[in-house]
Amino acid sequence: MSATTLPGLRTRGAASSAVRRRRLGPGKPIRFGAALGPVLLLVVWSIGSAAGWIDQRILSAPWTVVSTAGELISDGRLQSNLWTSAQRALIGLALGIVAGVVLALISGLSRIGEAVLDGPIQIKRAIPSLALLPLLILWLGIGESMKVVTILLGVFVPIYLHTHNGLRTIDSRYVELAQTVGLSQWDFIRRVVLPGALPGFLLGLRFAVTGAWLSLVVVEQINSTSGIGYMMELARTYGQTDIIIVGLVVYGVLGLLSDAAVRLIQRRALSWRRTLAS
Repeated sequence: MSATTLPGLRTRGAASSAVRRRRLGPGKPIRFGAALGPVLLLVVWSIGSAAGWIDQRILSAPWTVVSTAGELISDGRLQSNLWTSAQRALIGLALGIVAGVVLALISGLSRIGEAVLDGPIQIKRAIPSLALLPLLILWLGIGESMKVVTILLGVFVPIYLHTHNGLRTIDSRYVELAQTVGLSQWDFIRRVVLPGALPGFLLGLRFAVTGAWLSLVVVEQINSTSGIGYMMELARTYGQTDIIIVGLVVYGVLGLLSDAAVRLIQRRALSWRRTLAS
């Protein structure tokens, strides 16, 4: 009997093992799964406002916020302030990316460069960029330069750290192969270094875009005359919570769209990598 049942047991065991293997990992992506959390939050907010559990002076109802956003769009205030904020964020982000990549290449490809640069950057990493605001205001005033530099400081550190780590973790076999085939320094950087550091750079870019918007929120509330932060600060003066929430929603949407764009670039540029998420 054991001889006749063993194959069946083996078949069932193999099938069960296959099922267990298929169940490992996070599973298939849920369609529109990223919207589930915000939708639930909106439902709770709406129910609380309609039932009177949320004081309108503390948190305006969703329909009030939507109505206010429509008014801001109709008179052009939202678009004008949004354009100003986007310019500041993009300029600071672009300068921070360039600074972070250049410093990472110098530090990652040269022991002398690493000895000179890595220590000060690690010190900067331990100091929040917003803690430097008093010095930046003394040095640069309260104009656009101070705002852009603050965003730059919030951007270049994650770019540097992750790109530098990507450079340091390149497989040594690729370096030996490049030496064997006699690649020049420029070809070595272009064919080995940059592709090898790309995963780290893109990971740092995700942190950088978030850091850019976080820095922007703060600097726009310091003696600004335009921008989403200025609009929110003015609304705080007059107790207009609906405008403040419109500004917060705009910042949140900009952050989500920026992160989604970087993740899309990440999937396209690193499609050759086999990971758990893929």
